[in-house]
Amino acid sequence: MPIASLDDIRAKVGTDIGTSDWIMVDQQRIQLFADATEDQQFIHIDPNAAAQTPFGGTIAHGFLSLSLLSRMAADVMLRPGTLKMGVNYGLDRVRFIAPVRSGKRVRGQFTLDSIEEKAPGQLLTRHTVTVEIEGEAKPALTAIWLGMMFV
Repeated sequence: MPIASLDDIRAKVGTDIGTSDWIMVDQQRIQLFADATEDQQFIHIDPNAAAQTPFGGTIAHGFLSLSLLSRMAADVMLRPGTLKMGVNYGLDRVRFIAPVRSGKRVRGQFTLDSIEEKAPGQLLTRHTVTVEIEGEAKPALTAIWLGMMFV
């Protein structure tokens, strides 16, 4: 995460703060997620059966795509040098727009919507995130993501 002063971070409210590196979503990653979550639906893990669907093959779980936000954020979210800890605070909105087919790459584009002091040393951040699919017109998802920074 890039380091910036609190004033510099506040000055970025309302702007695009960056786009993460591409992340490969291959069948192995999809299978590992299926195993971890016990979501073994055939459209995720059975290439032959999934080939018979409108998707034409296996697709990532929507929650797998969403879970990659943490990895994507490491590339772009601004953090103050005084940061002691940052935690996921939740989501205000998530929409799964398009499936991520096995073998595709995704990346996150982040906009800082707001930063608000909730208590001394506790800053609530709100980001709009769009997860793009390489070579696809529609994104995988859009989300309003909240985080709490302790400084």
